[in-house]
Amino acid sequence: MKQIITYLVLLFTTLTIAQTTVSGKVTNTSGEPVFGANVYLDGTYDGATTDEQGNFSFTTEETGQQTLIVSFLSYETKSITNEVTTFTDVQIKLREDVSVLDAVVISAGTFEANDNSKVSVLKPLDVVTTASALGDFVGALQTLPGTSTVAEDGRLFVRGGDAAETQIFIDGIRVFTPYSPTPNNMPTRGRYSPFLFDGITFSTGGYSAEYGQALSSVLLLNTIDEPDQEKTDISIMTVGGGLGHTEKWNNSSLSVNASYINLAPYIALFPDRNDWEKPYRGAQGEAVFRQKFDSGLLKFYAAFDTSNLELNQEDINYEEGIDFKLKNNNFYTNASYSGVLNNNWSIKSGLSYTVANTDVGIIDSDIDNKEHSAHFKLKLKKRFSSRFKLSFGAEQFLTDFNETYTDESISASYGFNNNISAVFAETDIIFSKKLALKAGLRGDYYSTTKRFDVAPRASLAYKTSKNGQVSLAYGNFFQTVSGDYLKFDNDLKTQNTQHYILNYQHVSDGRLFRAEAYRKAYDNLVLFDTDMASFDSDYTNEGSGYAQGLDVFWRDNKSLKNIDYWLSYSYLDTERQYLNYPEKAQPSFANTHNFSAVVKYWVDDWKSQLGLSYSYASGRPYTNPNRNGFLNETTKSYNSLSFNWAYLLSQQKILYFSVNNVLGFNNINGYQYSNTANANGNFNRQAILPAADQFFFVGFFWTISDDGKDNQLDNL
Repeated sequence: MKQIITYLVLLFTTLTIAQTTVSGKVTNTSGEPVFGANVYLDGTYDGATTDEQGNFSFTTEETGQQTLIVSFLSYETKSITNEVTTFTDVQIKLREDVSVLDAVVISAGTFEANDNSKVSVLKPLDVVTTASALGDFVGALQTLPGTSTVAEDGRLFVRGGDAAETQIFIDGIRVFTPYSPTPNNMPTRGRYSPFLFDGITFSTGGYSAEYGQALSSVLLLNTIDEPDQEKTDISIMTVGGGLGHTEKWNNSSLSVNASYINLAPYIALFPDRNDWEKPYRGAQGEAVFRQKFDSGLLKFYAAFDTSNLELNQEDINYEEGIDFKLKNNNFYTNASYSGVLNNNWSIKSGLSYTVANTDVGIIDSDIDNKEHSAHFKLKLKKRFSSRFKLSFGAEQFLTDFNETYTDESISASYGFNNNISAVFAETDIIFSKKLALKAGLRGDYYSTTKRFDVAPRASLAYKTSKNGQVSLAYGNFFQTVSGDYLKFDNDLKTQNTQHYILNYQHVSDGRLFRAEAYRKAYDNLVLFDTDMASFDSDYTNEGSGYAQGLDVFWRDNKSLKNIDYWLSYSYLDTERQYLNYPEKAQPSFANTHNFSAVVKYWVDDWKSQLGLSYSYASGRPYTNPNRNGFLNETTKSYNSLSFNWAYLLSQQKILYFSVNNVLGFNNINGYQYSNTANANGNFNRQAILPAADQFFFVGFFWTISDDGKDNQLDNL
């Protein structure tokens, strides 16, 4: 009997010692109790839930070193590893999860358009349904603040920078020749179709250290990662036609798109101010192949286009006009891979290759140039926690450009080989849901000048309310001199700007308001001493300038039923001395005031979307040689109202009509003066007018898809 009692006492003592009580309290960083948090030992069923005071208590038979896990919705999960006997009266503080949708985002110099992006995203739908865009992503972007209206050019002019200061990337890889060449005073278009991209991200300044070789802006085009279904797109237009198809397999897909444009029938119906010998003809083809792996995605993109035209343009100095011929072939391809590695590492890499050949004939002169360019890039990213991320990488740019000029008396060749090696590193630090910092450093080495430039960049954002935030950004940006001048002088240094940005953004349900003030300081701009850049000009990097202003943007698709609209206003104060400018002046491409309004209205009874787009720009400077001074007069203001109508014949058949400048405003892009004075000592002039005051477009778009619902103007 005594032995039995002794055994029971020992057994009770053993069981008592083997059970440990785990207890404590869970609060947030403000000291408030967290009710309903899950607290448990990792790998076991031992745990409890906190009460209204944040307290918890449970027993466990586990011994030795254990990991205590504490988790609750909208807070970061916390883990504590220690001897289980130390988990008594534990005081635990949970931090808010900064990855939730209402957390602060870096927005200075960029736009927030959806919950997953830190920059403004224009969907392909916005590109093809904005009345003034004519299906061109650049035309749609010109309705956003920060851009200037240069109607005779067609490229992006951002915040006092010329068009060469904006760089375009596809899937993170640079596009070296993004625009089709055109005659003087005729706007160009972007080479690439919006239908192969799932979004367009546009930064007007202060962008990431990952991107270089752009003084003013970067535009990122991202191809569709995974199409939702197989489909065929057919388009018949007044200017040509197009055909596209998407095919899907288990882990791969292929999308192709081809188009042919011929303006001859259109010009026969609506003659313009040019005397056409061969109206514009062009063909374009694109393809995207995607291959999914267990931990990554590989994409191949390729685009080819060719164009041919010949015309005679009016010129005040040539009574018979100027004969102009143009032939262009351009091929661009890239491959990109993005994937997940072990231990929260990820990788992005890619390469691109461009070959472009342009042959221009002007009167009796012939200019033939060839460009071969390539870009290689590798980026690694480590996610240490939801509050701290680090990325770094390296890239290489290679350009081989050669040009030959011949006329009756001269034959000259020139060009350049420009190799740029770059490294970059950037960190994202999220201090809380209200405060975030992005800081980066970029370094570029140039083979032509043996120069190494270091560019620090930083952005800070603070959330002032549930829907509002303030952001600041600073950045140093370098860019190689344009090939138009580097081909004549290979020793020119890189140009430089410094960006200072203050931004306020307010985002609520279906509404976005932004106001942003900025200043840019330019240095090392190119100067030359002749009327036009040529092989016998003297070049320096002694130019400088500034640009400062205010951009305001408002978009609303909730307040008015079936109506989506946005308003943009930009004020720009800028002066620069560059190219052949004898002094600092507001450049001829800069408007002081730019305003645009875009409205899209869906009419149920008509099964139609109606669109209006209005653009206003104050006059641009030009030089009148009959008066003293440089860039001493200003053109009249630019006005244009465009209209479009998309009608659903059936769910997958659309009839589309648009007209640019529907009211027929007589816009003047500038003036050309004669080279010699008349008998009265004055220089005669003629206005530089658009080739046509209006442009009409009619198209039929037919989609054949698996679900029988998709169409080329999806989500109308």
